Amino acid sequence: MAEYVQAGHAVSQASLSGLAGTAPPVVQNVTYERILEARSEPQNWLTYYGAYDGQRYSPLDQINAENVRRLVPAWVFQSGSAGMHAGASTYSFEAAPVVVDGVMFVSGWDGWAWALDARTGREVWRYKHEVPYDTSLCCGNVNRGVAVAKGKVFFVTPNAHLLALDATNGRCVWDAIYGDVRAGESATLAPLVVKDLVIVGSSGGEFGVRGHIDAFDLETGRHVWRTYTVPKPGEPGSETWPDGPAWTRGGGNCWVTGTYDPELNLMYWGTGNPAPDFDGAVREGDNLYTDSVIAVNPDNGEIRWHYQYNPHDLWDYDSTMEHILFELDGRKLLAHFDKNGYFFVLDRTNGELVRVAPFVDRITWGEIDPSGKVTPKVYPDEEGVEVRFWPGPAGGKEWTHAAYSPRTELFYVPVQDVGALVTRRRREFKESIPYWGASVTVDSGDMAGSVSAFDPATGREAWRWRNDVPMCASVLATGGDVVFAGEPTGEFDAFDARSGELLWQFQTGSGHHSNPTTYSVDGRQFVAVPVGWGAWVEGFLPGMLGAPHGDALFAFALPQD
Repeated sequence: MAEYVQAGHAVSQASLSGLAGTAPPVVQNVTYERILEARSEPQNWLTYYGAYDGQRYSPLDQINAENVRRLVPAWVFQSGSAGMHAGASTYSFEAAPVVVDGVMFVSGWDGWAWALDARTGREVWRYKHEVPYDTSLCCGNVNRGVAVAKGKVFFVTPNAHLLALDATNGRCVWDAIYGDVRAGESATLAPLVVKDLVIVGSSGGEFGVRGHIDAFDLETGRHVWRTYTVPKPGEPGSETWPDGPAWTRGGGNCWVTGTYDPELNLMYWGTGNPAPDFDGAVREGDNLYTDSVIAVNPDNGEIRWHYQYNPHDLWDYDSTMEHILFELDGRKLLAHFDKNGYFFVLDRTNGELVRVAPFVDRITWGEIDPSGKVTPKVYPDEEGVEVRFWPGPAGGKEWTHAAYSPRTELFYVPVQDVGALVTRRRREFKESIPYWGASVTVDSGDMAGSVSAFDPATGREAWRWRNDVPMCASVLATGGDVVFAGEPTGEFDAFDARSGELLWQFQTGSGHHSNPTTYSVDGRQFVAVPVGWGAWVEGFLPGMLGAPHGDALFAFALPQD
């Protein structure tokens, strides 16, 4: 049962009155039409990426390349939720804070959610969903954020519940289960509100589950449709799986939030690795729709087209990561930086490949030519024989997001240059037991990272800020020509969007593995970033990179005169 928590004490719903804080009803008038025009009100951050296009760009320019050196902490919120869930080997504060008219809504790991005063960081209310200790979690007890609409705050829990909370007081309005925790399904992404639906994807591909996307009525929680990302026999794409039960446990989970083009009425969802991750002998074929982008009709879940980045994946190269929508020379495009180290540009009307180019220095697993042809070179093939390849399963970029600035027409990417040693180990499928098919060791002695800018017109790198550790946090671009990014060692950085010069840095005391956002209240611009990263993190990166302190949320602003 979920509990409401105030001042550190769990209380029952019946005794809550008078204890829980009350937020202004600012979310009541957040409608689909308002989210469509989210960038027209830059004082707010209304949805996960800031807008449906996934650009992680804000027009706010009070903080700019000339004055960002004066940035100071305005407030710090200590979540008080540090610790370790028995069912996971790690936790991290990965959310993107959502802000509506001076109220911030943010989720944390292990079923936490908060409403905060965005001016001061003062807690207004908090909610805790109790997660069973035996919940199977592959890669950490994490949550990436909330969605807001029509008076409600939506978020998912590790045990695959989608919750709707009353935005004014944190009380649960409805609770829908959309995954089977007994089979290893879980949930980690921020929901996406489109029209009158709340849309979510599943997690758990490392346990041999079958990925799916689900839509719910945002008022009632009624389940409206489900689309599986691995086709059953007789459906389009089923010929890419062998006869037998492999498709029933094929993976392909959508564990990162999709983007949406309202003119085409298409969502773009990335799908995860096939299962088992590394042992391709038990799943011969391309294994659609794993490691792909699928264009989905939000009204009924129909898959209109797909593009597969990694046919027959043998490297754990999830392609769940964001698909950023932009226009170039009058053409409607999307951009994707894949774990495999390649930067893809597609026509988002039909999935046609426009451009593909590498965005990391070391790519030894194979190559992709300009036509999109994939040629594997190094992969775990023989039982018990160790192979080394770059990028490793952490990818050239992890789930953490790139940004795009329409002012500079450049993409800004958190890059990882990390290899791995992988040995195939055949494993028989057993429900809720990890189904990887290999042992994996990170090459932690030979790693690097960068924040890099890329020109989508050519695929070439425009500038690079080098680091001696991977960059594992999302990037934020602003109208002030500033790019913000956090480091796993605790630094929060601001770069000149045009030159890549490091303009400002602040040590937060804990590693960054989250999504910074920006907003303004009473004319003052803030940049908010959750921090907190400990133990073993997604993508098989060593937790020693992150400072394992308690979760906190920093808000930075220029000093007030």
